[in-house]
Amino acid sequence: MENMENMDFEAMHDRQFDELMELLDAHRMKELQLRLEDMNEFDVAEFLTEIGDNRMPMVFRLLSKETAADAFANFDAPEQEQIINSITDSELSAIVEELYVDDAVDMMEELPANVVKRVMRTATPETRNLINQYLNYPENSAGSIMTAEFVDLKKYMNVRESIARIRRIGEDKETIYTCFVTSADRKLEGVLSVKDLLLSDDETVIEDLMDKNIIFCMTHDDQEEAAEKISDYDLMALPVVDKEGRLVGIVTVDDVIDVMEAEATEDFELMAAMTPSDKPYSRTGAAEMWKRRVPWLMFLMLSATFTSMIINSFEDALAAQAVLISFIPMLMGTGGNSGAQAATAVIRSLSLGDTEPEDVLRVVWKEWRVAILCGLTLAAVNFVKMLLVDRMLMHHPEVTVTVAAAVSLSIVLIIMFAKVVGSILPIAAEKIGVDPAVMANPLISTITDAVSLLIYFEIAKLILGF
Repeated sequence: MENMENMDFEAMHDRQFDELMELLDAHRMKELQLRLEDMNEFDVAEFLTEIGDNRMPMVFRLLSKETAADAFANFDAPEQEQIINSITDSELSAIVEELYVDDAVDMMEELPANVVKRVMRTATPETRNLINQYLNYPENSAGSIMTAEFVDLKKYMNVRESIARIRRIGEDKETIYTCFVTSADRKLEGVLSVKDLLLSDDETVIEDLMDKNIIFCMTHDDQEEAAEKISDYDLMALPVVDKEGRLVGIVTVDDVIDVMEAEATEDFELMAAMTPSDKPYSRTGAAEMWKRRVPWLMFLMLSATFTSMIINSFEDALAAQAVLISFIPMLMGTGGNSGAQAATAVIRSLSLGDTEPEDVLRVVWKEWRVAILCGLTLAAVNFVKMLLVDRMLMHHPEVTVTVAAAVSLSIVLIIMFAKVVGSILPIAAEKIGVDPAVMANPLISTITDAVSLLIYFEIAKLILGF
């Protein structure tokens, strides 16, 4: 194989895929099996997905029980369903028992009901009860994404005993790098890392090493709160306790990445005026997309009726000053863009915990100052542009100094209004418990379009006297 130093990661990945395909096409299954067993489970799952529906189950059966379970956890729901339908009950049971509980629960939430029934039927009673327990936690809660595979120690154990326990039970745990100290009734008492153990004397007691200042979350806390705590405190695993303070699971970094990806996707969809979906774009049919998009489009279309009503009410004035019509799209676009800028910045700040609803006055004051600076800059540029380009170069004598002044002053006021509204609406949504992303570009643009016209026509009427 070519020297790794002379290849980037993508080139190595493509080269590996081609070599695996050559082995598969040549029916050199033993060599293919050995190569797959040495690969990362994500790459194995990706390869199996790429080779096509007909050959995927056959190659999947070549994998060892452990590798098969790890690869299975990285499949999307359609691939998982295909594998389940192509293997025996005993093979399915072996995979389910090898899966971490949180991965098994994720699978149950995505698969059709008839497939879920078969999976639950093949699982052992202990696994079945554990999965049902997790499924009973509220959707998007910390309990719904946690895993029960963690290392627990006792405070009276010493370092030597603790390391021996980790060696004995660690293979089946999702992480061994962070260990949790529990009491006889499973209440969380402390936390420590494997690093703490390795750097301490064998006879040191865990109670002297553990950190009693524990960062934790409750089972019914929102998953975003758990993700924020892991991010804020740079944790590798966050303990999850029930209302009695008993340790029932942990949320790990890989769970948080999935949460952040899902929440970011949901925010993007809301900001684009679409009802959020759990399915990726490639797995969503046209009919389902239509159902998600058309309600918002209909609402925004009907709300735009106010814009038409405002224009109709000034119809006579526009007939007298027809030149004003040509600047309407520019003013409405500027207002919508200004409001969207403010809303996007505030929504992001709220999602990061940098801004709270109580900061509304501070946020409005900042956006007000930004609006004045932006408004004056754009107004000055527009005033010069209208007189030089529209009047002189394009020979539109109706573009007078007063018309340019009316349009430019309107720009200042429209931007001020749009930025204030764009900053207030997301905070108001957060305050009443609605996702701030709902108050994003489409809705704010609809509001600013109507108000921009009112401001423009009133300013024009005041300066031009029509």
